[in-house]
Amino acid sequence: MNIVDRLFQLKDKIAIVTGGGRGLGKQMAIAFADAGAKVVVCSRKLEACEETVMEIKESGGEALALSCDVSNPEQVQRVVDETITTYGKIDILVNNSGASWGAPALEMPLEAWNKVMAVNVTGTFLMSQAVGKHMVKQKSGKIINLSSIAGLNGVDPRVMDAIGYNASKGAIVTLTKDLAAKWGRYNINVNAIAPGFFPTKMSKGVLMMAGDLVVEQTPMQRLGGDEDIKGVAIFLASRASDYVTGEIIAVDGGMNAV
Repeated sequence: MNIVDRLFQLKDKIAIVTGGGRGLGKQMAIAFADAGAKVVVCSRKLEACEETVMEIKESGGEALALSCDVSNPEQVQRVVDETITTYGKIDILVNNSGASWGAPALEMPLEAWNKVMAVNVTGTFLMSQAVGKHMVKQKSGKIINLSSIAGLNGVDPRVMDAIGYNASKGAIVTLTKDLAAKWGRYNINVNAIAPGFFPTKMSKGVLMMAGDLVVEQTPMQRLGGDEDIKGVAIFLASRASDYVTGEIIAVDGGMNAV
């Protein structure tokens, strides 16, 4: 077996990808399936998940679509239970479901703040907790959280004015590091990806208003493409990252380096 197959293939692995019906979650779900994993794709919008699953199956992969509001503990547990019932284990969890709300800090409605925190932070915690119980028992697992470069530093308000989103993604950084510190003894790797700007539905409004400025502030002078998140996701989900935990990997064309 060559080194790529030995370290990067995901054959016989079971992965859950939240928010896997579109955007970066869809890209990662398809990448895992291409690498040999069976993938459970879940989000509040079941139809989008079913479309992702259809694409995976058409390419010869195996996948399951489930509806889930990650801020709802009962729905989170149902997804975990159905995954265990169907596949018998969970090897990989990607906490990708997310929400945002654009508003200056002085005008941010509390209701909107709470919604963003409930999905981005509480949802990541609930899913990690529920899946973590199984990973602790099997003494192995890979958890990949989605932060953002908006969670690493302040953001130019000309680009994005979304204090709740930025704060939630900063919380994911600490959540990731603390879970890595707590669960390393169980052979569970917990890492995060901090994407820069990709043309997704969530970023559409920002890019319409400030796309040129985003590119100007990105050393590689472009937005993220369809393949740019996949390699990092497979690395963090595979044996190749067995000695990597508590890390935040920016996938941003160098924006965070400036």
